[in-house]
Amino acid sequence: MLREKGIRQSMNRKGNCLDNAVIENFFGILKSELLYLQEFQSMEHFKQELIEYLDYYNNRRIKAKLKGLPPAIHRQQALSAA
Repeated sequence: MLREKGIRQSMNRKGNCLDNAVIENFFGILKSELLYLQEFQSMEHFKQELIEYLDYYNNRRIKAKLKGLPPAIHRQQALSAA
């Protein structure tokens, strides 16, 4: 039925509960650091705050697991070392 609609499975293995762990963790952080801290006046206000938060999360937020670096800088260093 899905193939008839042009949809195909993107993974070739059986899924497990850890497949979504990273994004579920991110959504938990997003909720506690952005969504639960303020009320949004409009969808545009929410979009602007989300864009600012994603920039902060990727480019300025220090992660102990990433040697005290923001994700974007850690990724750049890992790619240049490879």
